[in-house]
Amino acid sequence: MTIWWVISLSLLFAFILAVVFHPQIGLLKRLKARSGSAQRAQVEDALKYLLKQEQSGRHASPEALAGAMGLPGTETLQLITRMESQGLMSSRNGGLHLTPAGEHWALQVVRAHRLWERYLADEARLPLEKVHLEAERREHGMTAEQVDELAASLGYPDRDPHGDPIPDSSGQIAAMNGTPLTAWSSDEPGQIVHLEDEPPLAYAQILAQGLRLGQTIRVLEITPEHILLSDGETEFRLAPAVAANVFVSPLPESLASQSGVLPLSELPDGVSAEIVALDESCQGFTRRRLLDLGMTPGALMKSEMRNFFGDPRAYRVRGTLIALRREQAAQIWVKPA
Repeated sequence: MTIWWVISLSLLFAFILAVVFHPQIGLLKRLKARSGSAQRAQVEDALKYLLKQEQSGRHASPEALAGAMGLPGTETLQLITRMESQGLMSSRNGGLHLTPAGEHWALQVVRAHRLWERYLADEARLPLEKVHLEAERREHGMTAEQVDELAASLGYPDRDPHGDPIPDSSGQIAAMNGTPLTAWSSDEPGQIVHLEDEPPLAYAQILAQGLRLGQTIRVLEITPEHILLSDGETEFRLAPAVAANVFVSPLPESLASQSGVLPLSELPDGVSAEIVALDESCQGFTRRRLLDLGMTPGALMKSEMRNFFGDPRAYRVRGTLIALRREQAAQIWVKPA
């Protein structure tokens, strides 16, 4: 009995050692990997924050970084020391400055985040108010090759679902153009090019109104209490503080200058039209699918019917009947035949 007891204890001890110290699947190995992933995510969050500050013409202080990260002072100092030792930033004149290596890494994280937002909105059909937080979770720990693969699978989009530019693989990022609705002239039609998603409450109000990227609008009235605008069919009323998060720009020159060109969503029932172009706001999977369905410049389309609720509508293109939601049809510019 004693011998079997010793053998059992030996086997149990060996099993525990294997569970804890196995070089591939051991508990210690997994704990180290989890700790390393958490530290990398923390560094990447800090890089994104510092990049945002520098793009705004400011340099964050250690105290500002601590507040943004929700870290106590000692942990913030440890984070700063770790990032400096990695050559990602430097501290001088009371501010934190990204190095070229730190800026490049920050831009790659931003690229991953905005590509994930594009995927979650277009393919996963996640509600727009939820894509930001989910992309925050998925953006970390990706290699440059994995980010490139994600971009390729999406058709290399250059804008995220909010209209923010997506950096390319080299870290180059386009400037974001647009004028807040609060400063837009009431006698000129404009195209929505950016919807600011922070603060979330204002963004939720914008989405609840039914405003979206690529939409053509005209300001009807501006008062201290509200801004009234219309897309030609529906009127929208926003508080000025909320309207300041909606950015518009003039209609694309090639479209605005062509007489009779209008979004497909405004084409009357039973009317045929020639496709002029897909809107620049049409990105990722949506653009690829529309092109695959034959919606290319020069193709003829006809508005066949609409359902009882008005959305989606049925259009005939290249002999096939296709149902499009209003937000999709608004991204296709046509000229009535």
